[in-house]
Amino acid sequence: MKRIEIDTGKLLLTEDIIGFFQKTVTKFGTGAKIDCPKEYLDKTVYFVVCKD
Repeated sequence: MKRIEIDTGKLLLTEDIIGFFQKTVTKFGTGAKIDCPKEYLDKTVYFVVCKD
């Protein structure tokens, strides 16, 4: 079972995490996108929108 806890601004992921990254969201047509390394193709990814 996947477990995600959010407590006082902290995030705990208890799953087999193989990596993470930070990118800037950029405009793509009428939407938006983020670029990520091709090593993450076909993987489940998590990204968190943070307040600057």
